[in-house]
Amino acid sequence: MHANRHIPQPPHSAGEPYKGTSAASSLRLRPRIDPSQMPSPIDMIELDKEKWEGNSFMTLPGNNPPLSTSDFTAFDQGNSSPKHVRVSTWNLPSSSHLAKECDIPLTAVFQPFADLDPREEPIPVVDCGDSGPPRCKECRGYINPWCAWTAGGWKWKCNLCGHETQVLPDYFCNLDANLMRIDLPNRPELNKGTVDFVVSGKEYWAPPPLPKMNSSYFSIDPPSSQAREPKSLNYFFAFDVSLEAIRSGFLKAACDVLRDMLYGGTSLDGTLSEPSFPKGSQLAILTYDTSLHFYDLSPASSLASMIVVSDLEEVFIPLREGLFVDPWKSRTAIEGLLKALPERYLDTVIDNAALGGALLAGLASLAGRGGHIIAFQSVLPAIGPGALEPLHDQASLYGTEKERTMFLPRHQTWRDIAEECSEEGIGVSMFLGMSKPIDIGSIGTICTGIVSSTTGGELFFHPRFNPARDQHVLTSQLRRLLTRTTVYNCLLRVRCSNGLRISNYYGNFHERSVSDLDIGILDSDKAISVHIEHSRKLDAREYAFLQCAVLHTTPDGQRRVRTCNLALEVADLAANVFRYADMDAVVCHLARESMSKLTSRRMAHIREELTDRCSSILLGYRRNCAAATAVSQATSQLIIPEAFRALPVYTLAIMKCKPLKGRNVSADVRNYHAQRILSMSVRATMQHLYPRLLALHDLADDTALPDPTTGQMSFPSLMRDSHTYMEAHGVYLIDNEDLMIFWVGSSVSPQLLLDLFGVDDLLTLDPNIIQLPVLHTRLSAQVRNILTHRYAQRGRTPKMLLVRQNMDGTEIEFSDMLVEDQNNAAMSYLDFLCLIHKQINAVLTNGEQLSGGPSLRGSPW
Repeated sequence: MHANRHIPQPPHSAGEPYKGTSAASSLRLRPRIDPSQMPSPIDMIELDKEKWEGNSFMTLPGNNPPLSTSDFTAFDQGNSSPKHVRVSTWNLPSSSHLAKECDIPLTAVFQPFADLDPREEPIPVVDCGDSGPPRCKECRGYINPWCAWTAGGWKWKCNLCGHETQVLPDYFCNLDANLMRIDLPNRPELNKGTVDFVVSGKEYWAPPPLPKMNSSYFSIDPPSSQAREPKSLNYFFAFDVSLEAIRSGFLKAACDVLRDMLYGGTSLDGTLSEPSFPKGSQLAILTYDTSLHFYDLSPASSLASMIVVSDLEEVFIPLREGLFVDPWKSRTAIEGLLKALPERYLDTVIDNAALGGALLAGLASLAGRGGHIIAFQSVLPAIGPGALEPLHDQASLYGTEKERTMFLPRHQTWRDIAEECSEEGIGVSMFLGMSKPIDIGSIGTICTGIVSSTTGGELFFHPRFNPARDQHVLTSQLRRLLTRTTVYNCLLRVRCSNGLRISNYYGNFHERSVSDLDIGILDSDKAISVHIEHSRKLDAREYAFLQCAVLHTTPDGQRRVRTCNLALEVADLAANVFRYADMDAVVCHLARESMSKLTSRRMAHIREELTDRCSSILLGYRRNCAAATAVSQATSQLIIPEAFRALPVYTLAIMKCKPLKGRNVSADVRNYHAQRILSMSVRATMQHLYPRLLALHDLADDTALPDPTTGQMSFPSLMRDSHTYMEAHGVYLIDNEDLMIFWVGSSVSPQLLLDLFGVDDLLTLDPNIIQLPVLHTRLSAQVRNILTHRYAQRGRTPKMLLVRQNMDGTEIEFSDMLVEDQNNAAMSYLDFLCLIHKQINAVLTNGEQLSGGPSLRGSPW
């Protein structure tokens, strides 16, 4: 493509130019970086896909794993799959001094219940009987493939702490000449990195919450001091029936979607959908406005009777029988209720809804067993527990010390409810369909708050809800919520081998103690990350080990422990630390760390720190692995290690994401996206920060179509996120996991429009379409196959927009996803590379500091 053929930059939020010490210095520095030679994340992604897609990754230590964005299969050889755990470097530095020299953050990202490829082996389930799985008597770690056997097989040496523990007689087996158990092939826990242990003993039941001086709800039963017996997962659905929920159609959409989930329905394309509600689970239904409305759904009655609780200050449960029911046994009552609710409140004039009271009702209903609360809210909860006042003049907070208050709950009640739900093993998810600010900074604490109190649930954000546009997305989200792998009553702990310790945790959890995390619910889309520090020097001749153990209850009521084990090589040389670095894990950690700082630091400072972190990693490589470069060449080129070639653009992408970007972004939008990033998987994080961009007008004839002989499909290569690679006669698709946008150029050919959208005139193209029409053209089939593939990968349908060049106001959303351009109150990728280059040069030539000192922190850039 010729440089003069690309389109002008589409309408976008204003960016910032390069800020050198002078215009002359900017001109001197910029020509040294050829835009076409800038490190490209797309090159890395496409090369990795070519190498790994269709191939198996063997998980033994000593190999660089595929990127998180590649579709690969993993063969578990005693180390957990990279889908379950990724570390910032697969060769840990042997000492804290070497770690500081390299300046790569030592972090591990665990996604214990990640979805597996159908071609991969399922996670083995191991039942060791009433005695439970063998555990170390010293550190309580679980037996795993990296333990050594001694005393003729009567003892095993813990790989985490080195203590020797005697096995029970029923677990004993003789050793062979290699000191390996003879029954090793028949013991999955001794040759697989990820296993599920069945634990039936009462000592593994979920512990009761700590006693409280005052209960947040009223109960005639005294608080239980006994551990919670494992039971099937129950769901508590709570519907806001205020005026806004009726007027926007949110209540009717929610009721229709839930009915389809329970009993099946018809999708947009006319196909029948199967019921999605988990078998064996029960549900309860609550509606609420300025009072709480419980429903007796007993199968003996065909009509659901309503019981009203008006006291929001002392919430109680007015019935025991008929609250939680099997949806199939009570189908008549439930279907009748869900159909009647929108009409029943059609003439309501109540414009408030007590979300806090509804959550306390769910807490009181599920206390003592755990479960999942799913709430549908349309208005700011200005009544009842945790009542909130509208937040006025948010814009005045930006750039001040009060900026951080936007990310903190404005009422202590929300933290208290979140903590109680977590301790009771209850997860809370919310669907928000509002037309005005709803203070996600407060109510979002219950689900996935930036503060430590959280239940492991998820937020679904539908501002200015429109059923015609959003209901199919809501359907997809609720189906994914109900059908993905989900466990509850979780207790998570990460253990390290001697010489390492966990210094910090990031994700959705309530920190019960320094080492134990309470999580109400944990699903296949969520990840927890940890930051690791050295406590002493490691031996480079031995492995370092990590073990993540999640004690949980399955939806059908079985208590299990999922363990993810990892053995890592230890390096004495910085070159090996960088050679085996994992940029995906580092980027995920930097994003999570930045989100967690929003409650204590100003956004401008966080953005500056991100720049410093990126520079320090590249500087660590320059000093320790490229020191032979002559000083005279120090200012002539920017040296980037192979593993971190795309680190600068991903760092810039974090700075441009909605929670951190400059300019005015509403507090609700910032909070929603910050909470999403804190819990996303590594793959979702990478694809959210640097959206996937495709040129649909350039698809090869055989792309995204089944091969006649094998039936396999090959999908097109991606392109860089910049307008400088786009043409006015093209059609492009960009996708950041939350939002998918079709951009149609002003010079697009009528035939292309006809093949893809069924119209031949740009002016008649409907920008409000919510799905592509099914047309009998090759291009239509190709694009629909691409979309179907992506839906299958993430398990849900994102929102879709269609924008026409220079015609639709939503084009700014598309342009702001082009992270290599100058937008989002930040520099272009080219200018950011110049800044990184200049920072590193200042350190190498002038001895200045990257952070902590006044030399660069106070610089004009």
